[in-house]
Amino acid sequence: MDEQKDLITLEGTIEYVTYQNEQNGYAVCELLSGEDSYTIVGIMPYIAAGEEIKAMGKFETHQSYGRQFRVEYYEKQMPKSREAMYKYLASGAIPGIGKITAKKIVDLFGEDTFDVMEHNPEYLTDIPGITPKKARKIHESFAEQFGMRSVMVFCRDYFGPAIAVKIYKRWGSGAVDLLKKNPYLLCDEISGVGFEKADQMAQSLGCEGDSPFRIRAGIKYALSHNATHNGHVFIPKDKLIGLSAQLLDLPVERVEEVVEAGITGLRTIRYGSTECVYLEEYYQAEKYIASKLVLLDEVCQAVSEGNLDRMITQIEYDEGMTYARMQRQAIRAAFTGGVMVLTGGPGTGKTTIVKGIIRMADRMGLKVALAAPTGRAAKRMSEATQQEAKTVHRMLEMKFSADGKAQFLRNENDLLEGDIFIVDEASMLDTLLLEALLKAIKPGARLILIGDADQLPSVGAGHVLCDVIASDRFTTVRLTEIFRQAQESRIVTNAHAINHGELPILDDKDGDFFFLTREDENLIAKTIVDLCLYRLPRTYGQDIREDLQVITPSRKGRAGTEVLNALLQEAQNPPSDLKKEKRFRDVIFREGDKVMQIKNNYDILWTRGEEEGSGIFNGDIGRIEQINFADETMVLRFDDRIAEYDFSQMEELEHAWAITSHKSQGSEYPVVTIPAYNYSSRLLTRNLLYTAVTRAQRMVIMVGRPQVVQGMVENNRQVNRYTGLRFLLSQYSR
Repeated sequence: MDEQKDLITLEGTIEYVTYQNEQNGYAVCELLSGEDSYTIVGIMPYIAAGEEIKAMGKFETHQSYGRQFRVEYYEKQMPKSREAMYKYLASGAIPGIGKITAKKIVDLFGEDTFDVMEHNPEYLTDIPGITPKKARKIHESFAEQFGMRSVMVFCRDYFGPAIAVKIYKRWGSGAVDLLKKNPYLLCDEISGVGFEKADQMAQSLGCEGDSPFRIRAGIKYALSHNATHNGHVFIPKDKLIGLSAQLLDLPVERVEEVVEAGITGLRTIRYGSTECVYLEEYYQAEKYIASKLVLLDEVCQAVSEGNLDRMITQIEYDEGMTYARMQRQAIRAAFTGGVMVLTGGPGTGKTTIVKGIIRMADRMGLKVALAAPTGRAAKRMSEATQQEAKTVHRMLEMKFSADGKAQFLRNENDLLEGDIFIVDEASMLDTLLLEALLKAIKPGARLILIGDADQLPSVGAGHVLCDVIASDRFTTVRLTEIFRQAQESRIVTNAHAINHGELPILDDKDGDFFFLTREDENLIAKTIVDLCLYRLPRTYGQDIREDLQVITPSRKGRAGTEVLNALLQEAQNPPSDLKKEKRFRDVIFREGDKVMQIKNNYDILWTRGEEEGSGIFNGDIGRIEQINFADETMVLRFDDRIAEYDFSQMEELEHAWAITSHKSQGSEYPVVTIPAYNYSSRLLTRNLLYTAVTRAQRMVIMVGRPQVVQGMVENNRQVNRYTGLRFLLSQYSR
């Protein structure tokens, strides 16, 4: 591999292991090479004192521990001499063998010791104290230790040690033979290995370019990539064949042959005249969502409208308030069917309705469960209702299976307790998450989905809120009236103007929405840094710096996240002798940095006081509190949750001084700053601007060119996603 050209090679014997992480294989060791001793660090699974290894890497100077050798790739050499074999066995690397037993084994078998342990473990019973059962365990442990060696050697030209560990854990010592036959198994079975990496391995092994294995893997990759990056639950068959042929650089006819022959894990469904190809899990998810929503709606017992009106009136009397007509209608609708959708923009009274539904439920003796897709949205829901709200993942008690895959403990076999489930920010629900939630809701319970259908769709695949509304299968209450208090907010009135295709008011100097004109786009980023660092803190106090969030249309461009994050980090958290920092690829992460998790990771453990849980999710924002070089970990705080990351997980983080509008979904921030600069019209859209503006609670400051704002308002380009939920729900027309 090209990346190995500049690596230095060290060969020697492991003298002792200073530190070892059994979960990810990270280790700190002392290596004796000739007469020199080196501290080596890196992912070296199953390493033990006495082993002879060849390590490739680079020397670096650690600010706390001095000069050390960072291992990028390594392979074990089988100890050959009696002395090396004894040292290895005496180190405790093989459970059940200590120093005394190690000496007995080496004294009896000499240089044939490892051959006996690998091929004839029954010979070990000649040694007093080793029973047949113990001999088998010694053999199994030895095979595990050195079976890994062949996998590491095979993988070193393609993957780092971390992936090799996953491969070995999945297939054991038979992994090499298996992957030589079909390297594309990696795409389906090993997280962190995509089609491109597997394809590189296949090409170097001489696999045919039109191999059915390759074509099937390429087609699945096209589907999964579009689900993850473009939100498509399926792809029309003709488009899929064309995409896959382009990806694989093969004739369309050859790809079509493989598709027509059938591919395990795919499902083809016809909607009207269109043949649609799904990954099986997405088809099953949409099918389940449709059937379960209809079931919930049909089996839930309705409350008589007369009783509902009396209870609503009584609540108004007790609370000294009067609900608006649409608010009253929404509260009533929540109890007349099993599924209801409540949608509307900011200031239209959605929170008041939720509180009303909770009060009604209390009077009926019904248990309400509140949830939201993100931690920030759940926290905001709790504060607004004074009742606990959980993330959907936490409500479903997400845990991990033995093979490390996420699973929800609450499901159709262990249903949630609750009579009414209210889910806020439902526009962020993707197909797989809604399926998991519905599986855990008992028939007879009510489901209320609340969200703004005009915001950007979910990060994950699907467009479930809009599909449910468009199906016209369930009661939907649309709130359009802005209440008097909200009318005083320029944020609210401008958001609604944007949503209606009208230019927002940009010259109001006395409200909560400000626009700073910068015709020279090179000055936009500089002005935003000046606002965050000096102007706003000088006017509103230093505490406002914690309340600020810059939201920008794109990662790229003169005021994209890449430029702004570099500038804002330098301004707000500059280098310091008191702060440790770690370079990952071309980015420096520093203690005190504001960072965002950019993919769902279900197995990161966190603590909240005495409470423990797992899972940090796409869009969660936190701060780096500590960087620990001794064990290669970082401690991060996400609001009130403390999580520990190892350095290998840094690829899941990026700076969050500035974030994209897509990443801001489901969150609210006291003060939002938005750059208005020229970029791709694909991103400069009305609903993207609307989403960014509606993230602000107290203040919006836009910086840039008014013409850009006008262009975004006029660009009502909608995100089109291939989804089947609306079609499936149409089968259940009333």
